[in-house]
This record gives sequence, C-alpha cells and structure tokens, in this order.
Amino acid sequence: MMIDKEMNMTTFDFGYGPVPAHKHPNGGGWVADSATVADTAYVGPDAKVFDDAQVSGNAQVSGNAWVYGNAVVCSDAQVYGDAWVLEDARVSGDARVSGNAQVYGSARVSGNALVFGNAQVYGDAQVYSNAIVSGNAWVFGNAQVLDDAWVLDDAQVSGNARVTGNARVTDNAWVYGDARVSQEDMFIEMNGKRYKLVEVE
Repeated sequence: MMIDKEMNMTTFDFGYGPVPAHKHPNGGGWVADSATVADTAYVGPDAKVFDDAQVSGNAQVSGNAWVYGNAVVCSDAQVYGDAWVLEDARVSGDARVSGNAQVYGSARVSGNALVFGNAQVYGDAQVYSNAIVSGNAWVFGNAQVLDDAWVLDDAQVSGNARVTGNARVTDNAWVYGDARVSQEDMFIEMNGKRYKLVEVE
C-alpha cells in the first residue's frame, strides 16, 4: 500500500503495479477503485477485487481469493480459499467456488453449484443447480453440468456435452462433443449414436 500525501490517494499493487484502491468497509480486503463492490458484499482482509470486476448483493470474497477482469460475483455467492474468478466469468445464486478452483472465460456457475479443489470451469461452460465439479476436473467449451451431477477427479467435460441428473463422471473419464450423460435414462448419446450405460461390479 502507498499513500500519496499530495493527492491524498491510496494505491495498491495487485501484481501489475500500483493502482488507486481502497480497503472495503465490510471485511477490509483490497478493492481497486475501478472495481464495483456493494457495501452489502463482504471482501475479507486477504481477498482482492480489481480491474473492472463487480461484487454485489450479499456475495462474499474471502480467504486469498481474487475476483478480477470483468468477472461478476453476485447474489449470495461465495468465492474463497485460493480461488480465482476472472475474465468475463459470473458466479451467482448460492454457488461456491473454493480451494484452488478457477472460473474464467465466459463461464457461469450458479444455483447451489460447488466448484472446488483444483477444478477449472471456463469457456462458455455452465455449472448450475446442485452440480459439483471438483478434484482436477475441467468443464469447458459449451459444456453444461447441472441438477445433482458430479464431475470429479481428473475428468473432463467439453464441447456441447451435457451432464445431468444424478450422473457421476469420475476418475480420468472424458465426456466431449455432443455427448449427453444422465442418470435418469442411463444412456450416452455421442456422435449421433446412443449407447446404453451398464454398471459393472
């Protein structure tokens, strides 16, 4: 932190050189003057919000989390741990992004969704409802993970893929292209063909 006594301006270096900034009144975290953070939002003492990012409603940014670029965190969403939300990403509803997770590009995380661990959600991907993305999982492209679906471990979901219902995509599995994975019907549709899922003990 630097204070220019002549200009009566406080600056903070978010990693790209000092910029005009202030400590948020609700939590004491650093907020660049270019960012927009509501008084009702919480920015914890070690959290950072900068560039043109927006934090509104009762959203919370805490731990060592960063929200920057044109990212939006709103409603009752929480970003914490060492998580980053950046670029044009949006986290809303009661969604939680934590651990070392990153949400970026034009990705959307909403509802009661959880993204944590080292997970990455990016591109135009959407994770919503009660979905969980964790471990080293990646969800990207136009992929959607929703309802009570889980994407865990080193799994990847990409393209126009859709994971719904109570489906579980785990380990090193890849779901991509126009694939559909759903617990309800137990089929995968991929490349114009339909495959029945069979549980093997």
